[in-house]
Amino acid sequence: MGDRAQRDAEFSAYMEARQASLLRTAYLISGDRHTAEDLVQTALAKLYLAWDRVEDRGSLDGYVRRVIVNEHNSLWRRPFKRREHATDQVPEQAAPTPSSSAGGRDEELWDLVQTLPRKQRAAVVLRYYEELSEAETAEVLGVSVGTVKSQTSRALAALRSRSGDLFDTAGTTQEDR
Repeated sequence: MGDRAQRDAEFSAYMEARQASLLRTAYLISGDRHTAEDLVQTALAKLYLAWDRVEDRGSLDGYVRRVIVNEHNSLWRRPFKRREHATDQVPEQAAPTPSSSAGGRDEELWDLVQTLPRKQRAAVVLRYYEELSEAETAEVLGVSVGTVKSQTSRALAALRSRSGDLFDTAGTTQEDR
């Protein structure tokens, strides 16, 4: 097998193994299924172009997450006209959320997470969904550990204050007590 064929096979194996997880992460960060698909596609395209330069294969997920976050942040810098597209038809139903099959509290929590500012939402998703450490989250977001701590703290405080009866101040559900 030639170098290029081997390279393509390695990349394809990585993409097949990680695409679903990356798509979930992108969806949680963006809140939109189509945007998440675009983010992952862009991130994987950039990874493909950089594949030969990435020496530490263990850092691939971090690299791709960083591209997803950066691309999502750049969406907000683009003019509004380019982000919105008019259509002739209005969708009949909202796109499913990651927890729509679980229903109930999970869906309500997801709705609350979507109300967070994008930086806080990204910090919460990376810390608690992706289970990254504060240092890893800071690296992906390109900020200091202190910023991750403050963004996460503010996000959790906002979620607690908005949750009403869904969660108590300790973060446990009312039904779990």
